[in-house]
Amino acid sequence: MVNPGLFEGYETGSFYDEMFSSPGQPRAQYTKLFQKLASMAPSQFEERRKLADLSFLIQGITFTVYSDGRGTERLFPFDLIPRILPHSEWEHIDRGLSQRVMALNLFLQDIYGKQTILKDKKIPRWLVYSCPNFRREVIGVEVARGIYTHICGIDLVRDSKSGDFYVLEDNVRTPSGISYVLENRLVMTRTLPEAFQACEVLPVHHYPAELARILRSLSSRGEADAQIVLLTPGIHNSAYFEHSFLAQQMGIELVEGRDLIVDGGIVYMKTIRGLQRVDVIYRRVDDEYLDSLTFRPDSVLGVPGLMGAYRAGTVALANAVGNGIADDKAIYAYVPEFIRYYLGEEPILKTVETFLCANPKDLEYVLEHLPQLVVKAVGESGGYGMLMGPTADRAKLMDFADRLRANPRNYIAQPVVGLSRVPSYDPSTGSVAGRHVDLRPYCLYDGEKVTIVPGGLTRVALQPNSLIVNSSQGGGSKDTWVLRGED
Repeated sequence: MVNPGLFEGYETGSFYDEMFSSPGQPRAQYTKLFQKLASMAPSQFEERRKLADLSFLIQGITFTVYSDGRGTERLFPFDLIPRILPHSEWEHIDRGLSQRVMALNLFLQDIYGKQTILKDKKIPRWLVYSCPNFRREVIGVEVARGIYTHICGIDLVRDSKSGDFYVLEDNVRTPSGISYVLENRLVMTRTLPEAFQACEVLPVHHYPAELARILRSLSSRGEADAQIVLLTPGIHNSAYFEHSFLAQQMGIELVEGRDLIVDGGIVYMKTIRGLQRVDVIYRRVDDEYLDSLTFRPDSVLGVPGLMGAYRAGTVALANAVGNGIADDKAIYAYVPEFIRYYLGEEPILKTVETFLCANPKDLEYVLEHLPQLVVKAVGESGGYGMLMGPTADRAKLMDFADRLRANPRNYIAQPVVGLSRVPSYDPSTGSVAGRHVDLRPYCLYDGEKVTIVPGGLTRVALQPNSLIVNSSQGGGSKDTWVLRGED
């Protein structure tokens, strides 16, 4: 038995613990890491943690919180104890995510095309048409190579009761966070090199090259002549670090809307040498701000006339316009049916039971069981517009009940999933304690196959007993190691 060292007094608790199968007994995939960390003195570990924080600070790895009303820029909290997945478990996740991404792409092709799924009544027509992110403006538009879901971030959680992974939500508009995956890995290999080398971990560094390859393939003028840009809302956006990081990694220009112009149905970039044609835009600007002539007339973030060029096929956008319908948390409930309908397969990954408040029977049940449920606004992300029934006070429960009655289509409810926990270091106490986590793998689709970065972003709820992992709500991240083998 190894001296517990850093893990002295650690309690696995009643939740599924990713690292320990029982008190003091690490799971096979964690054995080598446990031995390395247990041999470190707490002061030594604390020193390395500070070095990791300093590395993030020097590199400017931050995010912006808007909920405080000031748009505060903060260092993204990083926990030095990684999450580890054995290869067999990752293979199951990989197959399930690939299946889901292809089904979502086929759904988007269909819903903006022939709409056969509506004609066959596999999903209510009213549910689709009432979605604020269903863009009628792009019905009939032929997107490059038929790809809508070029980049997907799909959130997974492990249920403590069953130990199985569940899909919690889909992010196929402008998913963020991949830069933290890449930077977490770099910092990890520098800060805990001995522990990293002891495990055979699959790499993640190929993501920018794979994304660049897919973007080049979308050019109507051929890959060799493809001019790609990354369109950002600007320096005040919460994910601006990621925008600049990815543009640098892919060797493409980082532009704002004012840097582009549409002339004769073709998009050009303004340069000191004159106008230069743009073939592909990796856009990190939401649909409604992309083109003031088509969407919001007051938007200054997009490019007037961009949608005209998009419809004409002279420029490709990744991700496609209109993907927000697939992000809708009410539509989420039908994704298993999409898989059966489009692929003729049973879903590999499970989904959480979901009550649609727009359904009168579901609404009645939700109102009666509000203190036991999680309620989410269908179009929100980042932990906003959400009610955690078990921890909410009476006033908040009553407020949400009024919201549900006033606008039931805007909400869904789910049972509380007991998220698994991973040991995490608490610098305020100098000790390790279990904290709840989720997992966001990043999927790239080229129209034929899905490439998934092994692991993804493990987000961790750093507050004791909290189930909310979003960085905007006080969460942090961990490096995620997928092993070549089982231990």
